[in-house]
Amino acid sequence: MPACRRLLAAAVTAAACLGAQALAAPAASATDTVVSRGVTVPAFYTPPATLPAANGALVRTEPLPLALSLPGLDGPLPGRATRLMYKSTDADGRPVAVTGAYIEPSASWKGGGARPLVAVAPGTLGQGDQCAASLGLEHPLTLNFQTVSVGYEDLAIYRLLASGIAVVVTDYGGLGTTDRLHTYVNRVDEGHVVLDAVRAARALPGTSLTSASRIGLYGYSQGGGATAAAAELQPSYAPDVRLSGSYVGAPPADLTEVTKAIDGSELAGALGWSLNGFLQSDPSLRPIADAHLNDAGKKAMQDLSTMCVGDGILHYAYKSSTRWTNDGSSLSEIIAGTPALKSFLDTQRIGRLKPSGPVRVATGVNDNLVPHGQARRLAVDWCKKGADVTYKPVVLPGLGSALINHFTPLLTDQGDAIDWLTDRLSGRAATSNCWSMPIQP
Repeated sequence: MPACRRLLAAAVTAAACLGAQALAAPAASATDTVVSRGVTVPAFYTPPATLPAANGALVRTEPLPLALSLPGLDGPLPGRATRLMYKSTDADGRPVAVTGAYIEPSASWKGGGARPLVAVAPGTLGQGDQCAASLGLEHPLTLNFQTVSVGYEDLAIYRLLASGIAVVVTDYGGLGTTDRLHTYVNRVDEGHVVLDAVRAARALPGTSLTSASRIGLYGYSQGGGATAAAAELQPSYAPDVRLSGSYVGAPPADLTEVTKAIDGSELAGALGWSLNGFLQSDPSLRPIADAHLNDAGKKAMQDLSTMCVGDGILHYAYKSSTRWTNDGSSLSEIIAGTPALKSFLDTQRIGRLKPSGPVRVATGVNDNLVPHGQARRLAVDWCKKGADVTYKPVVLPGLGSALINHFTPLLTDQGDAIDWLTDRLSGRAATSNCWSMPIQP
């Protein structure tokens, strides 16, 4: 698997340049901590028995040391971080504790008006609690011979902070928090936790945020799906969170299409994260999974439930789901032939509601992991609903590896994406290019 190894090596190198720390596997020393693949998850991440009533209400906070933190005249660079736990509501209406981080930037905001806030929805990090984005801010690279976790979202976060934009990062439901499994790519769960992260940041005392602070969302891949869902759900779920702009990068808007694409790819392990999350969201699907998965499939689902994205690449790259089923059918074939599964994935479709505020949809034209076609269709669907859409096809040559085809636009478009979002946070109006969709790739 030379392609995926090259990519993993590049990611590890990038994290090292950000001041990454290689961790020895700490031993659990308290009964209220959880050890996931040799990494002790701090007790902070274990939710209390009861949660506040209000969505976005803070449950607890503590200082969060950033891996790359330098002395500065106005405080540590790039800012002062606080670890958060806040309350949200899942797709079934149940209360859920969510962790994340707020970073108060040292840089001043020069865009005019109050300092703005951007909620960052991370891309795929895995399903093990040790993979949480807030832990990645503290330890951008975790290597202990049992897990490989890379905080690759740190680059975008630091770029936002350097512009004087306050940042709140969500870990998503069940990623970090030790009471449940991460409901990977669940549309409603992810949309809710992104919006509630904004509420939690605004409730945090001692920040420079005000009631006039404009709000933006930033996300790519899994994060792009989360920001897309949040923009759609904002009017009904969080009318108090007015959005000035949302960056929606490479969104998995149609999971039926994404499932076909990732099967047999470098990121085939994401099939396990999806299935594990779906079974937690809807336990009535479990008998279907039990009937179709063979012993190897059940073992893979259990194994992946504690893995980070690096582990998933190293252990499950290029695996076909046909190896996990009793009759050799792929998961896509099983979904197509099972009405309950088709119906569940249909409920996850993004693009049926009009998003709130301006949105920028970016997708690599040669992205064959989170397929370009279904991401472009999201922009078309939103345009038909009269949304303010800026569509950005990222034109790059096919690079052979599906994972690299997906990952490269994240880097090449990141500066333009942050510039677009900064303009919205400065009060400048977006210019929709929906009119051009018939001629756009």
